[in-house]
Amino acid sequence: MKIKDKSTFLIYLLIPLAVGSLSALFSGSASMYSVINKPPLSPPSFIFPVVWTVLYILMGLSSYIVSVSGDPNKGTALKIYAVQLFFNFCWSIIFFGFSQYLFAFIWLLALIMLIVLMIYKFYKINPLSACLQIPYLLWCLFAAYLNFMIYRLN
Repeated sequence: MKIKDKSTFLIYLLIPLAVGSLSALFSGSASMYSVINKPPLSPPSFIFPVVWTVLYILMGLSSYIVSVSGDPNKGTALKIYAVQLFFNFCWSIIFFGFSQYLFAFIWLLALIMLIVLMIYKFYKINPLSACLQIPYLLWCLFAAYLNFMIYRLN
């Protein structure tokens, strides 16, 4: 992949990183996670920022690939990307900030559906851009398990 415009590339990388950082800031996630009852397979809290940073970078790279594609359907695909990014932003606030575990789980299911739709739309434009979103989908599926079990345990 050749980067056509480095400043545009950087913006596409920074958008999901900024969204994730703001969401974490607004949700106060670090303190709450340490005191709730957690299910088996719950990772230690230091894992989350590492994983999310990688996922946000992959999201930015993927969206950049779509944005420079020249495909006439890229606008629709990028709108779905933006909507799922909004859902991603809100989930942490609902879960960590408001401790609304059931609502957060339902919200996360909607996010997962949006991610699947986004992957489908991205695949039709550029298969690599879709493949870069697969780790994000898998992590959100794992998060759904954690979210549901935290709802049940708390």
